Amino acid sequence: MYLHYTADGFLVIQPQDDPHRIVDAMLGTGYNEEFCLSLDFDPDFIARLMSAGFLVMSTRLSRENDFILLPKLHLTRSILLFDDIHVKKSIKRYLSRFELCFDTDFDYIVDHCIEVHDDDWLTPPLIDAIRHIRQHKTRGIYPASFALYRDGKLVAGEFGIIAGRVYTSYSGYFDENNAGTVQLILTARYLQEHGFAFFDLGMPMEYKTDLGAIDVSPAEFVSLFRASYNHVD
Repeated sequence: MYLHYTADGFLVIQPQDDPHRIVDAMLGTGYNEEFCLSLDFDPDFIARLMSAGFLVMSTRLSRENDFILLPKLHLTRSILLFDDIHVKKSIKRYLSRFELCFDTDFDYIVDHCIEVHDDDWLTPPLIDAIRHIRQHKTRGIYPASFALYRDGKLVAGEFGIIAGRVYTSYSGYFDENNAGTVQLILTARYLQEHGFAFFDLGMPMEYKTDLGAIDVSPAEFVSLFRASYNHVD
């Protein structure tokens, strides 16, 4: 297999490449960038990237409708193993005030994440591909949402990707105090109760560490991911 790089040293992934072999090559060569590049937004190709453990992002190249795909394999990945979850005493009293629902209000949650965070990495062609993958469960990948309600009102939500027994969080939001933390805790509990291996939180951040998440290397993450997901050829 030939590897293709830009002049700046970024690895270019093409639709004909096997993303799993690309991951092996990245680990084997000590690739020290978090992002790879691609120009292809085909849903099947994106689903194959997700099935290899990439968190798939994108960006706009110019003011015109020119976009580039950014498959990301974090140099440090934050994951939550369910036995390690830590719930602060100050938040425990809030848990019973909310109701978590799996896979409701998906489109609204995606749109609201973009609106709240101005997430320009969630470009229109990437969102279109994610919705296509969700509709067709392409390559066994399923984009899903977690919605948090209080008194019937949607107050927090997030969406991400289910690959086998791994759920990878992509983006989330909250509209009232403590709702975001409660949503994460109840989501972790849901995943544990439904046989997931771990909660993939992506980029390390302090609030994730406070919840009990640990930081792992790319090699550690890929090993855990592959043990929890048999990819579809």
